[in-house]
Amino acid sequence: MTNFNLKRGALAAGAAFALALSACATAPAGVDPSTSSLVQGDAAALGFDPAKLGEIRTALNADVQSGKIPGAYLLIGRDDKIAFSQGFGVQGPGQTTPMTDETIFRVFSMTKPVVAVTAMTLVQEGKLDLDAPVSKYLPAFANIKVWQKDGDPTPSTKPMLVRQLMSHTSGIIYSFIQPQLPISKAWVAGGEPRTDLSAKDWSEQVVAKLPMIAEPGAAWNYSQGLDVLGGVIEAITGQTLGEAIQARVAGPLGMTDTAFFQPASKSSRFAQSKKEDPLYYDYTAAHPFMSGGGGLSSTPEDYLRFVLMLANGGTYKGVQILKPETLKLMLVDQTTAEVRGKGLFFPGAGMGFGLGVSLVIDDTKQRPANGTFSWNGIAGTEWWYDPKNDLFMVFMIQDRALLSEYQKKNRTWIYDALKK
Repeated sequence: MTNFNLKRGALAAGAAFALALSACATAPAGVDPSTSSLVQGDAAALGFDPAKLGEIRTALNADVQSGKIPGAYLLIGRDDKIAFSQGFGVQGPGQTTPMTDETIFRVFSMTKPVVAVTAMTLVQEGKLDLDAPVSKYLPAFANIKVWQKDGDPTPSTKPMLVRQLMSHTSGIIYSFIQPQLPISKAWVAGGEPRTDLSAKDWSEQVVAKLPMIAEPGAAWNYSQGLDVLGGVIEAITGQTLGEAIQARVAGPLGMTDTAFFQPASKSSRFAQSKKEDPLYYDYTAAHPFMSGGGGLSSTPEDYLRFVLMLANGGTYKGVQILKPETLKLMLVDQTTAEVRGKGLFFPGAGMGFGLGVSLVIDDTKQRPANGTFSWNGIAGTEWWYDPKNDLFMVFMIQDRALLSEYQKKNRTWIYDALKK
């Protein structure tokens, strides 16, 4: 599976992604954040070959020693227990602080599943309709237009639906994918990189006025649909996207280090890349736009809470975020062969796409088993949950050039270590 999850920070040099998750006046009831999500188990008893896990350790240590990466963090487990968890190297070049499960990483597009789950809490409360037009919540989307190669954009013949924002079939784009195209240039010129507006205002004042690349539902194009979904969430809740995530997901799960903006007091815990790149936004630089497509930073320990919630049907340590039937809606493939073929940047052969997550639908073409759902971030962070094998993983680095390489390695390493 090869996914490159670039955010708007790469659209304009020096643009920052982060904004604060505003604290609620009263902390929501939920999981005790002081109790670690990493519950150690016996690797062999969990069905792993300890020698093979040792080979993973050796390989990642070698990558650190060679200077390929400053550091990395990998955890693997089954049945809510950890079979392998280790930080490798240090948090960044020139640092001496070791990489740990409390290191804070820019997780980029791993923001998308968090935002999708936040939206699904509204679905199960009857406040958001997946099959409603986006214009029901953001009226500016009532008159969207579709790009024409040989003429002016024409009015869409179909409304854009909420579920299409989550499945990347809305017609919205990311201009970075094919920056040379006229439509991509039109998006940049039309304000796509702006960070001075809230997600709601950006969606209505910028995206709704830009041409879509295809009719809604016609093609899969990796996009800023989850950023617009953030605007929908803001419109429904009356909160900022950060406040909504805090109230509905991060707070109840005890994800205390997951935020759009990190305070400078946490800077000693930030992971940094060995490469200079405008992609790597300043964790502490606050601005009005909260990117539902990729603005969060998090730790391996925090994000594991989110993964384990999904692995357990929507509940973690007795705190229910999603009902099982709500989660099942997210895991229904929203694509067809025709839709996948018409689009661009699809996760790969044997894959489908649900609501905010990719899905393995043909494990003769993919190493993870059918039903596995996942997503990743452009700087090399990724997670997946394989229900057939009850297998979960979280991996974090900060090097976008190595995303695809480590995706392949992780699949080989982990499934080779899994005893049948």
